[in-house]
This record gives sequence, C-alpha cells and structure tokens, in this order.
Amino acid sequence: MTPLLEIADLHVRIGSSHILQGVGFAVAPQGVTAVLGRNGAGKTTTLKAVLGIVPKTGTVRLDGEEIGGLPTHAIVRRGLGYAPEDRNVFAGLTVTENLRLAERGRGPHRYDLVYEMFPELRQRGAQRAGTLSGGQQQMVAIGRTLLNDNRMLLVDEPTKGLAPKIVTEVADVLERAAREVPILLVEQNLALVRRIADHVVVIEQGTVVHTGEADSLLSDPDLTRELLGVA
Repeated sequence: MTPLLEIADLHVRIGSSHILQGVGFAVAPQGVTAVLGRNGAGKTTTLKAVLGIVPKTGTVRLDGEEIGGLPTHAIVRRGLGYAPEDRNVFAGLTVTENLRLAERGRGPHRYDLVYEMFPELRQRGAQRAGTLSGGQQQMVAIGRTLLNDNRMLLVDEPTKGLAPKIVTEVADVLERAAREVPILLVEQNLALVRRIADHVVVIEQGTVVHTGEADSLLSDPDLTRELLGVA
C-alpha cells in the first residue's frame, strides 16, 4: 500500500532545544495512525512541523508531492485538516458560525457529510460553542476539518482533560471520521488507541523508536511498558 504521507529526517530546533531529531515515518491512505510517546517526546511538534507551523528541516511528502517548504496556508489547501490540542473552538460564536469560519475557498463545503456524521451539530447550530460539552466541542473541531475536501486529518490529543464518558463520545467521533478520511492522531489514552488505531508510531526524545501495527504493540505489555512507561 502506497503511503499518503511520508516524513523523513524531520528536525525542529526552537531556541537551544533540538526537539525533533530526524523523525521519519509513513502514514497509510486509510485508517488511523497513532503517534505515541511520553510527555515532551515531540508528538505535537511533529504535527506542527508537518503543517509548517514551526520551522523545520527534512522532507514531508503528501501523495508524492513535496510540501515541506510550503507555508502553512498552502499545505492546508493541499488537503490536510487540523484539529488542534484543546479543540480551539470559538466559544462566543455559535456552532454554525464555527463551521462557517472553517470554509476554505469556494467549496464545495460538505455540510451534508458533517451533519450526517454529527446530527447533533445541526440540532445545536444556534448554540454558543463555549456551552457545549467537551465531546460536543470535539465534534465541532472534527466537523470543521471534514467540511472541506481534506485528504488527511491531523488530530492532536482529542481526549485531553475529558471525563471517561466524554472520551467514549470522542472515540465514536473519531471512528466515524476515520471511515471518511485517514487520520494521523496524537493521543495518550491507550484504551482509545487500542480501540481505533491501525498503526502506531512511538517517539522518544525526538526520534522514532518504534513503528508497527497497533495491536502488535498494545498486546505486548513488556514492550508497551518499555516504550511508553505504562502497561
């Protein structure tokens, strides 16, 4: 299977810190690839480097096209959708207004898909996003990425700080989204990763130390403990 996204020799230096030190891996054109690692390993920085949000060196190819040297807005237009850590909804705006702000160019904008997947967003269209639950806000964040014709979604720690019941809601959201478009997911919750991920990439101190099938890693308690510090 030809990868949709290929990353090679990715380096990020911010001030005196060498955060990414030659990160490289490939992302399949379907399913969920989870990026795992301890706090501070470089997971979020990897997503930001792919999107051009932080300065980097190395190679980033999307469907064979080198996009590493492009500015962020041009990378996004190539078809990468981004749901950042903490969701970043506009709390004072309604659900509908949050979605409209995500419209890219003249469209087409896939409101039919968003509302088919998340009918609650249509029902709550006039509600201010800041009054939604964490799971509902994540629907808005994912919905914004699905609104445009993206080829891949980059989703950063979608369950961070959420109650267990809401984590289940978010898992449902991600499962539905992954049926439409491949996802590169940064996540600490291994139960969620076990449920939805097909492949995993483990980063430690800015380097990739493991890649493979999610089930293969998470069914091996010793290897999971060695790489992630948990069983």
